[in-house]
Amino acid sequence: MSQSIQFSTPSHTLHLPQSRFHRPLTSFSFRQFPLTSTIKYTSIRASSSPSPSPDLDSSSSSSSSASQVLLSLNGSGAVKSEERSVVATAVSTDTAAIEVDTVTEAELKENGFRSTRRTKLICTIGPATCGFEQLEALAVGGMNVARLNMCHGTRDWHRSVIRSVRRLNEEKGFAVAIMMDTEGSEIHMGDLGGEASAKSEDGEIWTFTVRAFDSSRPERTISVSYDGFAEDVRVGDELLVDGGMVRFEVIEKIGPDVKCLCTDPGLLLPRANLTFWRDGSLVRERNAMLPTISSKDWLDIDFGIAEGVDFIAVSFVKSAEVINHLKSYLAARSRGGDIGVIAKIESIDSLTNLEEIILASDGAMVARGDLGAQIPLEQVPAAQQRIVQVCRALNKPVIVASQLLESMIEYPTPTRAEVADVSEAVRQRSDALMLSGESAMGQFPDKALAVLRSVSLRIERWWREEKRYEATRTPLQAIGSTFSDKISEEICNSAAKMANNLGVDAVFVYTKDGHMASLVSRCRPDCPIFAFTTTTSVRRRLNLQWGLIPFRLSFSEDMESNLNKTFSLLKSRGMIKSGDLVIAVSDMLQSIQVMNVP
Repeated sequence: MSQSIQFSTPSHTLHLPQSRFHRPLTSFSFRQFPLTSTIKYTSIRASSSPSPSPDLDSSSSSSSSASQVLLSLNGSGAVKSEERSVVATAVSTDTAAIEVDTVTEAELKENGFRSTRRTKLICTIGPATCGFEQLEALAVGGMNVARLNMCHGTRDWHRSVIRSVRRLNEEKGFAVAIMMDTEGSEIHMGDLGGEASAKSEDGEIWTFTVRAFDSSRPERTISVSYDGFAEDVRVGDELLVDGGMVRFEVIEKIGPDVKCLCTDPGLLLPRANLTFWRDGSLVRERNAMLPTISSKDWLDIDFGIAEGVDFIAVSFVKSAEVINHLKSYLAARSRGGDIGVIAKIESIDSLTNLEEIILASDGAMVARGDLGAQIPLEQVPAAQQRIVQVCRALNKPVIVASQLLESMIEYPTPTRAEVADVSEAVRQRSDALMLSGESAMGQFPDKALAVLRSVSLRIERWWREEKRYEATRTPLQAIGSTFSDKISEEICNSAAKMANNLGVDAVFVYTKDGHMASLVSRCRPDCPIFAFTTTTSVRRRLNLQWGLIPFRLSFSEDMESNLNKTFSLLKSRGMIKSGDLVIAVSDMLQSIQVMNVP
């Protein structure tokens, strides 16, 4: 018998030639069976040969097959009375059977599905926000990920912040993830002799030196982390501090000391990045040969593993090799190797090897401050858009960072240009936006976070109201490496398309490792995505990805049981109501189901 794809219903059968499909799946058959005397349940199942529609029992017995693909259309979503009683008993005996972010739960109750923010928000924690009350205020304000910059602070200080965030999650019901950002091996300034900052005025002469000072440093003297600094620079070179926030011209070299004239005044901060330019080009010299991960970074990474951070961001990544090396190290040292690696794209090398770096990593950060010190400023917007597009194509979350609301370090309102910059990042469909100095040391961290949140919500709503997603329906490139991965990818693509076309209220994703949820997120559907997972660590990591509302929920491979349980739990907490239309997908049975909440 020649193989074909067979779609059969009680009224007709349609045969399609096998050549239309890239691999013989033998047959799919529509079958109908009642959940009650009045409700019909339709499914699609992959089978090895055409066969008559089995009864309910045989269908149930085959539900554990990994190749099963289900599509149900349930008009009223009625559930058997005995099933209701079982679920109700489970809910009554375990009211905490499902965990969801407190703020998201309140938003869903008050404003419904469409009120939820899709773009995630990251806050760098510093002296202005390290207390428990300040961290709680950020979490209430929408912080999804707390970032720790290992350029600053002691490990004891970072440990106290990590434990405060964990306590906040446990006691207040949040799912804030923790990202540890390594310092990297690029050239940095020292600690300014313990001062919080130093002001450089136009025309002042400052000394940059590789010498270490046992006592207090001389006035207007800055230590440099790179031993070859005095040898590499030349008189006439331009020295940029923190991506050009302050500029100097090299006027004299005296042994290990480099005398510099301030040409653009500004605020000097401890551990700021340094670059120098010659004849309009970045000078790399031996600095380009420094290791991506320094000896201090490895100690910080061991610290992060011990403290159970969720992400490690690697600074100044030059190639995929360092990412692969770190991931192997984490897999051997961490608990189950479940720490995500974020590649910071902030150098010429990282742009040159962009695709391979992103493919090797678990996500990327557009570190625009340092990137703008290595490429012409006018090229930064195009570089940002390219990085965002590549990350989405390869199904990796992408973070847009650096100077989003820089003025709010000192002022309570942003500039209109900053708002436009944030809006563009949201329009590009970035997964997350990140505050740096605005939340770490700024005078108005809560207000800065509120601006990110309100702008994100407004642009996302405008996107939906204008149906802008229809103009961006260019097919995403296939990324599945195995046949099973390709099935999952097609299921998620179809689920997102159906969600937009049918106007569903939410997509439910049941996933153990988070991969299926990320595939749906990649499609950027018009509705929120409820991602149900069984582990707390996966739930926190999903909090970085666009549109995902992560829940922790125990579930089985029986999708009907999972849905009944989920509906009852969410309805009991007022998060959904009868009649809501949802699409459910699962990475256990590779299934799609469409139904109304009973």
